[in-house]
Amino acid sequence: MGCDGGTIPKRHELVKGPKKVEKVDKDAELVAQWNYCTLSQEILRRPIVACELGRLYNKDAVIEFLLDKSSEKTLGKAASHIKSIKNVTELKLSDNPAWEGDKGSTKGDKHDDLQRARFICPVVGLEMNGRHRFCFLRCCGCVFSERALKEIKAEVCHTCGAAFQEDDVVVLNGTKEDVEMLKRRMEERRLRAKLGKKAKKSKAAESVSKSDVSEEAPGPSKMKTGKPEETSLDSREKKTSSAPRSAAAPGSSSGKAGRPACGATKRPIADSGESEAYKSLFTTHSSAKRSKEESAHWVTHTSYCF
Repeated sequence: MGCDGGTIPKRHELVKGPKKVEKVDKDAELVAQWNYCTLSQEILRRPIVACELGRLYNKDAVIEFLLDKSSEKTLGKAASHIKSIKNVTELKLSDNPAWEGDKGSTKGDKHDDLQRARFICPVVGLEMNGRHRFCFLRCCGCVFSERALKEIKAEVCHTCGAAFQEDDVVVLNGTKEDVEMLKRRMEERRLRAKLGKKAKKSKAAESVSKSDVSEEAPGPSKMKTGKPEETSLDSREKKTSSAPRSAAAPGSSSGKAGRPACGATKRPIADSGESEAYKSLFTTHSSAKRSKEESAHWVTHTSYCF
């Protein structure tokens, strides 16, 4: 079977060796990391967010992922560490003025430059295409190249002026070593947050229990002295109650003779020492109790009546 036409087979045609490992195109890998969402595999569009491990996402894709509560939801490595929207930071990216997008190659007769990127470093001007290391600050979300942070050392952000620490610097699309270091920092940060919440809850419970105990058993200082407002009110009431008593007491120097003191019983008008004309103004006078026959008729005569 074969080899009858003078053909000479070679070794690689007869002996099967080990398969060659397929190598991934570096340019294609960089384009996928820096231009596409890690979760939905769609083109990155604003608002763009980054997780604590330095991966890029579309914010709407992260929100849809968090709202999806179905059992068919698959947790991949790209988003298994994202538990809430607080675990991602919205990035403040600087546009590249030389970026044309898809406008230049609409006809398909122009070469797409993969080195050209949509965003650049606002300090140094390097393009964010994966050839240079970029990082962002967790405190404010500003994105810079690592070269800018090393050359211009400062404790505040170069764009917004927000203060940051070394723990706030997160490398975007870093190596395996960078991802391991960022993962360790993330776990330590979340552990500290949990411990802080537990400490706050315990302090709140202690304060509530202390307030309950103080309400049930007041201290001796409160029993003896009391509040200054309450004592002043009590003294005012005592003064007002003692004033009419002293005025009504016989032989007291205060108060004029013959006048009833405040709070004393009122005497009838008939027993008072006023004149009869003054007493006749009241209904209790004897003149008001006359019958109609005894009362006189008042008639006026004017010139208009004749």
